[in-house]
Amino acid sequence: MNPKIALLKALAEFQFNISSRQIPSIPKRDVCLVASLMKRRQVAKGELILNVGEVLQDIIIIEKGIVRQFYYKNGLDITEQFSSEGQYVVCIESLLLKKPTNLMIEALEPTTFYTIRFCDLEKLLDKSISLLNLYRYFAENNLIFTQYKADAMRFESSATRYAKFIKQFPEAAKRASVKHIASYLLMTPESLSRVRSKLSQKDKK
Repeated sequence: MNPKIALLKALAEFQFNISSRQIPSIPKRDVCLVASLMKRRQVAKGELILNVGEVLQDIIIIEKGIVRQFYYKNGLDITEQFSSEGQYVVCIESLLLKKPTNLMIEALEPTTFYTIRFCDLEKLLDKSISLLNLYRYFAENNLIFTQYKADAMRFESSATRYAKFIKQFPEAAKRASVKHIASYLLMTPESLSRVRSKLSQKDKK
């Protein structure tokens, strides 16, 4: 299978796993059109793919490696999102409104990814109802996941939040640092270490 198409398939499967909602059917021709827009890039560990003040013009799909989206608040480094193989990352406000972003995207490992220029994708959406339906599916899933995360921060214990994080993002749980995972879960590294220790002891029983 074409590696670009294989990556798009993995991306769709991850989206299904988020919400369990049926993925819209897409003709192979339309999938190939999207694949034709994809451009491959590689970055080193620690390199910023997007920096504060830049305008994001692309959808970023990870082929190999892991990245995080983060920002600074009151001097604290706060992780907003992790994305690894078969997942995408965007700064929605910057992408849609063409505004300079307050967020950064950093490679946590040597990372290979594909970009899709959003203005080119929009032209395809104007011509294909199936792609437009898929785009809507992704947008709705993004809203669903944002609500899931907000509710978790409001109502769930730190242990429950971490347990769900492991299930939803197993690669990030294994490969990201305690500091970055803790900031994503709005916990201190010390609190996260205690939660992990308790879960580990539970698993041994």
